[in-house]
Amino acid sequence: MSRAERLREAFTGGRGAHWHPTDAMVRGLALGVGMVALGGLLHEVELVLFGAPLLISTLLALVTPVTGTPRVRVRGLPRTGEIGAAKSVVEVDPGAGAEVMAIRLPGLGEGIGPVHLVSASAREIEVVLRRDAWGEGVDLRPDHLVAGPDALFVHGPVTAPERGRVILPPVEALPAGLLPARAVGLVGAHRARRPGDSVELRDIRAFQPGDRLRRIDWRVSLRAGGMAGSADGTNLHVREHHAEADADVVLALDTRLDVGAELGDWAAPGRVASGRALGRSLGERSLASRATTVRPGGSLDRAVRAAASLAAGYLRQGDRVGLVDLGRPQLGARAGVGRRQLLRLRNQLVVCARSAGWAQRPVLRPEQVPHGALVVVLSPFLDADVVELAVHAARRGNLVLAVDVLPSPLRADRETPWGESALKVIRLEHDVRLEAMRQHGVAVLPWGAPIAGVLRAAQTARRVSR
Repeated sequence: MSRAERLREAFTGGRGAHWHPTDAMVRGLALGVGMVALGGLLHEVELVLFGAPLLISTLLALVTPVTGTPRVRVRGLPRTGEIGAAKSVVEVDPGAGAEVMAIRLPGLGEGIGPVHLVSASAREIEVVLRRDAWGEGVDLRPDHLVAGPDALFVHGPVTAPERGRVILPPVEALPAGLLPARAVGLVGAHRARRPGDSVELRDIRAFQPGDRLRRIDWRVSLRAGGMAGSADGTNLHVREHHAEADADVVLALDTRLDVGAELGDWAAPGRVASGRALGRSLGERSLASRATTVRPGGSLDRAVRAAASLAAGYLRQGDRVGLVDLGRPQLGARAGVGRRQLLRLRNQLVVCARSAGWAQRPVLRPEQVPHGALVVVLSPFLDADVVELAVHAARRGNLVLAVDVLPSPLRADRETPWGESALKVIRLEHDVRLEAMRQHGVAVLPWGAPIAGVLRAAQTARRVSR
């Protein structure tokens, strides 16, 4: 029996984290003693010649000291990361007298099944991990077994703790959207209704006590006779500009439904989007990198990616962005600004997707939406409740943007005779809901359409209606 076969047998034996003889040693000792004794009794030199090497090798293994407790530690694996490859280091201390280690590691090339042989002289092993899906998942579990000379004494196998990361939803580059400004500070990137110190002209009005002299428009004042007509300057005119303020954006994520393009799969539970390791995968179902349970390319996957991209775009402009989970309002995130807020929102999107599930009604409380804020509702809009929620938000005075994340085009279930009819009904009902929101002043666009143009048209229609 080769050393690799002995290690495989010992790895699957599961005798625990202590030094113990393998079955190969027990068999070698029994056969060696038996063949030498039988050859001596029967005066058969061949039996002695065959049994002596087995007996000598097992005796040498017994007298060779193998001490110490092997230790394996993962270093350099962050808690969060981005989609793609990441490096980590596995520190190994096999103990004194060990010759080889069998360890489960991805990215180390070929090995015996999911287990790779590593020399006991190795102290650090660099591992390259790859995850192609966002969400929570297990990247690494370095189960290991350490063997002495000829793999006759082994320590383990030891089941190591699982090490994983939270892969954040990716951020796509989006053009800056046109936002309704609300004065929550003295500076910002958008025009507010109140007067201020921006470069955009708001009005030209008569001079009032307290106005700064540098704001006087001398041309208008001269035409109005301000220099000669009145000594107290009552005919002076000043230029009034708009204030620049930041805006509030509320991302309302509908996590109640997760549907794909195949209508036949709508009744099935969400699939697990699993990551992959470079080279040979871990090879065990218990070790597979499990990501958040969403349908790849489904409505929830599209909604989370859209929310992350929109949040990054608005935060880049200096706006305040918050998150509301329509199915579970307690999982939302308060509005904030800056890079730290983007990281917080991306982590919270993973939490919302992990807890996603059907809720009876979507919830968007008035206290969750500041007055004048832009409300972005991300949903497949497959029921009337979320449509009613978006319309109520618009009636409260907010500019509402409905982002349709329903996968397109939908494909009928070919296994049923009424598949095409069901597809037509679903499309018609979906179109009716979107048109109903448009008629109530809600801007509607599918994910991937230009956002700035839709928001500009919505604001123009809003000003005309007023």
